[in-house]
Amino acid sequence: MMIQAYKLKGKIDTAGNLVLTQPTQMPPGEVEIIVLQAVETLAISTVTESKLQSEKPRRRSKIKALQDWFEKTQPAPPDFDPDEARWEALQEKYNL
Repeated sequence: MMIQAYKLKGKIDTAGNLVLTQPTQMPPGEVEIIVLQAVETLAISTVTESKLQSEKPRRRSKIKALQDWFEKTQPAPPDFDPDEARWEALQEKYNL
């Protein structure tokens, strides 16, 4: 099975239905839909960056090259399953 990706524009009507606003040249059949919604962000943040940095737990490393990398990454969520993530990556890589 091969997956072909299309980028289409659409809108959600008042009933909550997805309506495509442009014609498509796709054959009939089932499709999987991933929706990316544009969200407006506030220009002025009420929380300063220094407050956010102080709330992050600091992870130390004896390897200097990894210290900056650890500071920029987020910790894994408590429900993270590394085996499931590995399986999903293999499925994507080998089209399983």
